[in-house]
Amino acid sequence: MKHWTPIFIENSQIPVWLSKLAPIDISAITLGLLVISRGEMDERTRNHETIHYQQYIDLLFIGFILVYLWDWLVGLFWHRHGKIAYYSIRAEQEAYLNDNDYNYLETRKRWVWLWNHKVKSPPYLEKLLELEQEDGEET
Repeated sequence: MKHWTPIFIENSQIPVWLSKLAPIDISAITLGLLVISRGEMDERTRNHETIHYQQYIDLLFIGFILVYLWDWLVGLFWHRHGKIAYYSIRAEQEAYLNDNDYNYLETRKRWVWLWNHKVKSPPYLEKLLELEQEDGEET
């Protein structure tokens, strides 16, 4: 299963539509077996979304959706900001921290992302807070 990859669909309007509902601008999204992107995907995006696909497999698809939503709600409670809540999701932490390691999927251990990452304190939280502060000063 570690070598399984999703089906990639490029140049779709679906991420554009979903971005209207989300706290971030979605360029690509993994929905079960499919990865849908608004343009052509580079290798890093493919790797990031394949990590999510493997997380879906870890939690038998429906479990991934439940954990993802739970983490977002907990992040929203703790951080009071939709974008920071998104980056605090444990699945996103694993994907963002490893999407530029193109050998990561070969060595990735199942379910570790559930225990190694904390919604309250992602490893890059300080950087997120700095960026949000800068955004607030510009507007």
